[in-house]
Amino acid sequence: MGATQTAQQFTSKQVDQLCINTIRTLSMDAVQQANSGHPGTPMALAPLVYTLWNRVMRFDPQDPIWPNRDRFVLSNGHASMLLWSVLHLSQTMAVNADYEILGQPSVTIEDIRRFRQLGSKAPGHPEYHLVSGVEATTGPLGQGVATSVGMAIAQKWLAARYNRPGFPIFDYKMYTVCGDGCLMEGVSSEAASLAAHLNLDNLCWIYDNNHITIEGNTRITFTEDVATRFLGYGWNLLRVADANDTDRVENAFEVFRQTKGRPTLIILDSHIGYGSPHKHDTAAAHGEPLGEEEIRLTKRFYGWPEDAKFLVPDGVYQYFGAGMGERGAKARQEWLKLLEGYKGAFPTLASEIDQMQRRELPAGWDRNLPVFPADPKGIAGRDASGKVLNVLAQNIPWFIGGSADLGPSNRTLLTYEGAGDLEPDSPGGKNMHFGIREHSMAAIVNGLSLSKLRAFGASFFIFSDYARPAMRLSAIMELPTLFVFTHDAMGDGEDGPSHQPVEQLASWRAVPGLVTLRPADANEVVEAYRYVMQLRHKPAVLALSRQPLPTFDRSKYASAAGVARGAYVLADAAGGNLEVILIASGSEVSLVVSAHEALIAEGIRSRVVSMPSWDIFEDQTQNYRDSVLPPTVKARLAVEEASTFGWERYVGDSGRVIGMKTFGASAPLRELQRKFGFEPDRVVAVAQELLGRR
Repeated sequence: MGATQTAQQFTSKQVDQLCINTIRTLSMDAVQQANSGHPGTPMALAPLVYTLWNRVMRFDPQDPIWPNRDRFVLSNGHASMLLWSVLHLSQTMAVNADYEILGQPSVTIEDIRRFRQLGSKAPGHPEYHLVSGVEATTGPLGQGVATSVGMAIAQKWLAARYNRPGFPIFDYKMYTVCGDGCLMEGVSSEAASLAAHLNLDNLCWIYDNNHITIEGNTRITFTEDVATRFLGYGWNLLRVADANDTDRVENAFEVFRQTKGRPTLIILDSHIGYGSPHKHDTAAAHGEPLGEEEIRLTKRFYGWPEDAKFLVPDGVYQYFGAGMGERGAKARQEWLKLLEGYKGAFPTLASEIDQMQRRELPAGWDRNLPVFPADPKGIAGRDASGKVLNVLAQNIPWFIGGSADLGPSNRTLLTYEGAGDLEPDSPGGKNMHFGIREHSMAAIVNGLSLSKLRAFGASFFIFSDYARPAMRLSAIMELPTLFVFTHDAMGDGEDGPSHQPVEQLASWRAVPGLVTLRPADANEVVEAYRYVMQLRHKPAVLALSRQPLPTFDRSKYASAAGVARGAYVLADAAGGNLEVILIASGSEVSLVVSAHEALIAEGIRSRVVSMPSWDIFEDQTQNYRDSVLPPTVKARLAVEEASTFGWERYVGDSGRVIGMKTFGASAPLRELQRKFGFEPDRVVAVAQELLGRR
């Protein structure tokens, strides 16, 4: 079949093949033009993605964010040209950050010509925050499949809360394409196990079984029986022996839709770089451009004009429009009509859906947040957090989350009447139990957030390292996710250095777009939540204490509302003429307050700055920052039970830092504080040294 003929001249099968080969040749040409990328997988999976998008998925290109659309996640994100091709050929519309449809294509042919170039809407991997029609940022292998589990959980939760007889407001499906690399990564095992436990029959992973990774054939590393592995998890297993057999592919999707009580894995046998004379050559077909000569030979094999570049034959756009375009538009219009009836019958629930989809918060979302009285014995950060979470979850219907098997210790359990556990037979519960799966927990929280729920995940701060890859993607995607970490320093003393975070604070502060907060007392915990809950495009980390921290008397010290500015003057010498500034976060703030009182008694005019968040403080005006840390005061001392890395920006060359330069040790907390110098007397002594008075 020649590509120069119009689609109307062919049978349906021939037009299908024309569209498939358009995806393939666009992918080859884009990678060749960029001299960078992976053409092999898009060539092999073009029949699959074409069948899924043009025959199966409910997706309206004119409104790519309508809430009941099916979701597509490309977990093997290096094959991004698959996605750019179908988004372009379907003429999917662009949407801005305020959820307004802009009336222009999400991906143009010029974007594809400029694949992987600066400013192109066809970057090297799918980018959620840059390109409409992308449901999740992928690239690090395994992230897409794990994130899709969060999306599937979200659909089940939304259906449980909002669907009513005759009103299936949320009944969409998740389709996720993955490869050998995704299934090798441990996060996919964590996610697959939980997906089966939760009976996520709305979730379909399609495994591109092509036996190729960067280093060569998978026989050198990956010889497990994938089918048996997923049967062991409890998944439904399907196999399509030929990735080019679109009828069998479509039938497999139909079986998935009919399967109840368990997720589905479709094992799709493919040949990477289908049609290429060297289709089994990894270097030529997977990790590098094919080269001009091989592209010509491959196009000849397809019956394509050999010298044509970025060719979209007549009728291809129209065929996508007549397929997914018409089907998606019809599904969306039917849903909008259903929603109108729903608004009349259930106006309160309909209002919730609208607010949730816009990432807004309901009126009174922060009512009844606790105010903690002054108490020298105080309360642990984790305990204050638990009280706040229970209020927020009652005020915000779509606020859900949980811990990686540490709910009782993290204090994240929602204990109010009706909260419930999210389990297979109660998908509308608000308490999530992720199991000991920190990495997939973070990816699942991303999936929940991508579905517009307000979601949190929790663990010990030291185990944030296990969640790091997905949390980094949360920042890249600009999602308002929340990660609650307790046991933030050496308060877990006897468990020793393996459980005592040292470098974690500095490492999270280094992540662009991630707000990291370490509150000093119970009221700072409240204000930290008040701040992060209003974020719409930034994730946040809370680092909370295990041990009780004194609750400051706010009639004596400054209001905890200063948390919203990242750092604030908590205590000051009367009358000005400041001599030394003591800066701290979290549990060390009460320590420096004690030192401050001792210094004042000695006639040394000191100031205490509580600095729960570097990120927020850096966003303040220079005038405000200078008012907190006057440039003329060079004697500055920072105190934190964590790495000293980075504190030089606030203490300067003339200042000092009392912090950790080694790992911790196994001992009771007070012994550790004595050993590492976290005591008021040590702070006083260093302050005196800075002033030349010792």
